[in-house]
Amino acid sequence: MALRHAVLAALLEGEASGYDLAKIFDSSVANFWMATPQQLYRELDRMAAEGLVAARVVRQERRPDKRLFTLTDAGRRALHDFTAAPPRPGAMRDDLLVQVQAVDAGDADAVRRAVAERAEGARAKLARYERLRTILLGGRTEEEHLAHAERVGPYLTLLGGIAFEQENVRWAERVLDVLRRRSSSRT
Repeated sequence: MALRHAVLAALLEGEASGYDLAKIFDSSVANFWMATPQQLYRELDRMAAEGLVAARVVRQERRPDKRLFTLTDAGRRALHDFTAAPPRPGAMRDDLLVQVQAVDAGDADAVRRAVAERAEGARAKLARYERLRTILLGGRTEEEHLAHAERVGPYLTLLGGIAFEQENVRWAERVLDVLRRRSSSRT
């Protein structure tokens, strides 16, 4: 998936500045796509040049002017074409998994610390995702939201992020348990 598709999808929420998009990416899109603010600004410039987004300048007092971006019809068509195409299979590349693979020949204590850090990071993301879920639901039940919300995509991707982080915690706890038991049986 290209960054542009994630930006186009984020702009479905409405007009946004590059700064706004960086916040959107950090709070909601980050559960499936990471991008730095610099990457976002570069991609927005390319997309504007290709006519996928339109930009307008808003003058601000005591602050630099800002550009606000909206989807164009061409951007909506590009997003439609992207959603109509079969997705490419995902590929996982994770240094921690390589470290766990090599734990028997490596520094087991360092690997345990790294796995524990992964679990804590996943728990922190889960807490953030649960706060976001509360905001998205806006006092409705999940079923009410899914039946009546204008857009369900953000909620459905949030559910994917929650499931991913729950699995990270489950896996890390299992790894730590196995490594702990192996360590205690050798002493």
